[in-house]
Amino acid sequence: MEKRIKGFSKRTREEKAEWIANQYFQNPKEALALLDQYRHRDDKLQKLHDEFIENTLTNFYIPFGVAPNFKINGNDYVLPMAIEESSVVAAAAKAASFWYDRGGFKSTVVATKKIGHVHFVYYGDYNKLWEFFNSVKDRFFADTEEITHNMRKRGGGILDLMLINKDFEEPNYYQIKATFETVDSMGANFINTCLEQFAQTLKEVVSESDLFTDEEKQIDIIMCILSNYTPDCLVRSEVSCPIEELETDGVTAEEFVRKFERAVHVARIEPYRATTHNKGIMNGIDAVVIATGNDFRAIEAACHTYAARSGQYRSLTDCSIENGIFKFWIEVPLSLGTVGGLTNLHPMVKFAHEMLNHPNAKELMGIVAASGLAQNFGALRALVTTGIQKGHMKMHLLNILNNLGATHEEKEEMKVFFNDRVPQHSAVVKRFCEMRGVSSVEELKK
Repeated sequence: MEKRIKGFSKRTREEKAEWIANQYFQNPKEALALLDQYRHRDDKLQKLHDEFIENTLTNFYIPFGVAPNFKINGNDYVLPMAIEESSVVAAAAKAASFWYDRGGFKSTVVATKKIGHVHFVYYGDYNKLWEFFNSVKDRFFADTEEITHNMRKRGGGILDLMLINKDFEEPNYYQIKATFETVDSMGANFINTCLEQFAQTLKEVVSESDLFTDEEKQIDIIMCILSNYTPDCLVRSEVSCPIEELETDGVTAEEFVRKFERAVHVARIEPYRATTHNKGIMNGIDAVVIATGNDFRAIEAACHTYAARSGQYRSLTDCSIENGIFKFWIEVPLSLGTVGGLTNLHPMVKFAHEMLNHPNAKELMGIVAASGLAQNFGALRALVTTGIQKGHMKMHLLNILNNLGATHEEKEEMKVFFNDRVPQHSAVVKRFCEMRGVSSVEELKK
């Protein structure tokens, strides 16, 4: 049965919800009640959320947690983390506490440049176009002066323009590569607006010139778009301490460092391990990026591309041991904003920025990088000592018990029982059934 619908976006929220419920749910009233349950009681606040995207039906909640005891560049922070994975906040907080008394995290912004391209087709001699482009480059800056006025007042703007020849990869394909500084804004709209003006200027200056034939003047603009790959918007964060301070979880300092270094080396050379290694890093990065109203999808794309910049996908972190000092660091591209977008609209994003003492974009880059490094340290420490499942499954225990419908008293009893055991799912279910005096989960549901 066809369920196509026309004009869906023009319907009211109530009409959209009713159509969805009636078309796709066995119990439409129950589905509508759930949608209503997750909407804000405050109509003004809900209207704000409704207008973030199109076709909003309700809100999708994920926990907003905090990881305290982060010392970054000598300043104390409590990091906001919006994430649903059970062990992430606990691991970040534990790693932060571990490094707090060892000097904390040192973050340094390496560069803040961002890139965008005008992709176009040109049927003519590249050298002629290259010489002409460089002779009229000032026109591109002049034509965008109104667009860049406010950004230039804040210290940003267009840094450079280059003509790039890609004809050897795709016939007649060329680019204008533009480099930008967007200061405290992520800058996507600013960059894309500039690029679209560059495209218009390119067509105008070529059509006005007597240097080009009629065929050469037929420039075809493919697209104008910023790149989310930002290898020149880079931040480094590191921790270090004497080796003897690294005794942990019953493992000697020397053994811990040896295992830790080997684990990092494995992630550097083995893409299968590097993928999981970097996923753990992104647990820490994404949680803070989401909480501060930034685009975690763009950050993910940039970081993974950066991890493969050598031609092989590798770890985003590294470590060294020199003269008795252990050093562990991360270097990642982070294009973040602290003004514009959700930062001025979403109440919880405002809360997160205030909790971080209103950082500028560079400071936020350092904070987010430290979060990713802390998460990776916590994961590697667990992997080379007690194993990852002990801590992870302890945090997952409550999820299992909630699924089983455990009471508060039963949860407390189960926590005690699994205090020195790994709470594997099957073991939790077996013990819970024993507590209830039943033989199977099916009996629990009766």
